Amino acid sequence: MEIQKNLIKLNQYFENKEAAITFCGNLLVERGYVNPDYVPAMLRRNEELSVYMGNFIAIPHGTDDAKKEVLKTGITIVQVPRGVNFGTEDDPKVATVLFGIAGVGNEHLDLIQKISIFCADVDNVVKLADAQSVDEIAAYFVD
Repeated sequence: MEIQKNLIKLNQYFENKEAAITFCGNLLVERGYVNPDYVPAMLRRNEELSVYMGNFIAIPHGTDDAKKEVLKTGITIVQVPRGVNFGTEDDPKVATVLFGIAGVGNEHLDLIQKISIFCADVDNVVKLADAQSVDEIAAYFVD
C-alpha cells in the first residue's frame, strides 16, 4: 500500500460526516486520483451502507458504479482529533481517523483489507490519532 504524504492531513475538524467524506473526496480530486463525480458517489455509499468500520475509523469510498471515475488508486489519511460522528445522536459512532480510498478495478478491496488489519488493533488507531507529523503517519504503512 503506497502512501502519498500529500494525501495525509493532520488536525482536521468537521461539522458532520458529510463534510468529512466530502473533504476526503475533494483531496482525491485535487491530487488527480478521481474525477469530481466520485465525491457524490462517496456520499451515496455512506447512505447505502455506513463507511464507519469500528475502532474509531471510517473508510469513505465510492459506489461500485463510480469506479469509472477512478483515475488511479489512492488513499487519504485524515486525522480528526475531536472526532466526527458517523452514527446518530442516540447511537454515536465516532471516527478519529478517516481513510478516503479510490481503487482501480478491485484494488480498493486490497486497501480496505490492509487498513482493517492494521486498525483491528485499536492501539494502532490511537497512534495514528496522536501522530504529530505526516511522516509519522506514513511510517506506519511502510511495507
